[in-house]
Amino acid sequence: MRPMDAVITEVIRETPSITTLKTDLELDATPGQFVMVWVRGVDEIPMALSFSNGITVQKVGDATSALSDMHVGDSIGIRGPFGKGFEITGNRIMIIAGGVGGAPLLPLAEHAQDIEVHTLIGAKTSKELLFEDRFSKYGAVSVATDDGSKGYHGFLTGLMSMYDLEDFDQFYVCGPELMMRGVLDILHGLECRSQFSLHRYFKCGIGVCGACVIDPLGLRVCKDGPVFTGDILIESELGKYHRDATGRKIKL
Repeated sequence: MRPMDAVITEVIRETPSITTLKTDLELDATPGQFVMVWVRGVDEIPMALSFSNGITVQKVGDATSALSDMHVGDSIGIRGPFGKGFEITGNRIMIIAGGVGGAPLLPLAEHAQDIEVHTLIGAKTSKELLFEDRFSKYGAVSVATDDGSKGYHGFLTGLMSMYDLEDFDQFYVCGPELMMRGVLDILHGLECRSQFSLHRYFKCGIGVCGACVIDPLGLRVCKDGPVFTGDILIESELGKYHRDATGRKIKL
């Protein structure tokens, strides 16, 4: 698939390190699906859709830094949407969003019609809390910050302990991998149903190259995911290691 040209129409500085780019290209996607974003002269990387016409980027590498520095009128290439998104089920759900992990979860909240939604948002500090106001349009929101600058002082796993988790029909999770592992262990112990959005290094984005395969199941994050249920992930590499561009294991 050749990339489609997308011209940036709006730049939103969400936090000191996170930026949303909206474009003139509207995509019909399931919440949780991703696109391959071609930053000309730099790289092509996978990005979750935070809006039907937008992505939300945290500056961490060459490509994300280039995206974060773009302006209205600049253009990028888009392939997709790809992958398996979230399945919205139940009458009462909890969304757990750590850092920029709120990006694929915001469309989920928007699509959760006639469902009671509770959202937990976590960040290192209050200035880095993402989409708090937008999530609050769809239900109750609680926040946790590592430094205690707003809300619960500590991690999202600690904030979870303030809820009767067995009262929720489904949990939707995305964020730093060690956070997701901690959440998964808690939910698995309670036999709670959950769905997690994973990030891995992609090359092709369409399930051909195998760069994003997770151990020991051999599932491709780009094709079989990026959303997986907790019962699939409990015995996986999640929270233990990931692989770099050469396939070498990188411990977390």
